[in-house]
Amino acid sequence: MSAGVALAAGGGAGLPSGGGGSAPNGSGGAPIGGIAPTPRRNAHSHNSTPKLTHGTWLHRVTITEYWPAPEAWFVGRLVSVPGLSSRHRIDWLYSAMGVSMEGEGLGLDGRMYHIDSLGDGGWVTASGQPTSPSDGWAGGPPFWRAGGYWRNGAGGVTFPLQVGGWYNGGGRHYVSLPGVTFAPGPSLPLRFYQSIAVDPSVIPMGSRVYIPAYAHDGHGGWFIAQDTGGAITGHHVDVYRNPPPDSTDSGRYLSNQKLYVIPPRG
Repeated sequence: MSAGVALAAGGGAGLPSGGGGSAPNGSGGAPIGGIAPTPRRNAHSHNSTPKLTHGTWLHRVTITEYWPAPEAWFVGRLVSVPGLSSRHRIDWLYSAMGVSMEGEGLGLDGRMYHIDSLGDGGWVTASGQPTSPSDGWAGGPPFWRAGGYWRNGAGGVTFPLQVGGWYNGGGRHYVSLPGVTFAPGPSLPLRFYQSIAVDPSVIPMGSRVYIPAYAHDGHGGWFIAQDTGGAITGHHVDVYRNPPPDSTDSGRYLSNQKLYVIPPRG
């Protein structure tokens, strides 16, 4: 997600199949698709506190979902950007619903692409005002990177459309975004419904994580903590999944959930 840089709000050669594969080196615990963890109880008392032998239950967790942003959902003009030989829709590249926020996306050509360098700018709202995840987006919801767009007559964000015209009034002034580069391919070797983004200070990277709410997802509810995201802080995990049928589907949002976390060995 983020893949390392994504907000993952939830946010290739055909989409990845999400099939099998080896786990990251050094990870421990039950394999993905393994049985759900069962607390061991004291044989002398049915009321004793469960003793977990491999990991720890984490409570009051919020679960969201993210996916590679499909370029077909976007409407901006095709533009050239550093790092890519092909042109792509500008809003897919720079908006808060696209590659800059989700970390990677599925191009019109069926290939995966990702943001390679975030550059110097942060984020702005639709009105062009700065906003940041560091204070919970107190400046307003993010709409676009802090560059790579035009300001309209009122100072808000606008951009040219592929069909002609402008998204939100004609552009008066272009705002550049130095240092941002993109690259072909996925950003991380993530797998649908097997990878999650986490806050590493809460769930160590490489941990095996069992999510009861996903016990019937085809992989037994087991995931590997492989990604991070700007909005993934504290007791919040983001499940990497295949894109939904259309952009109006924001994925599952679950609150007050519990997870079983098995940190990597060593």
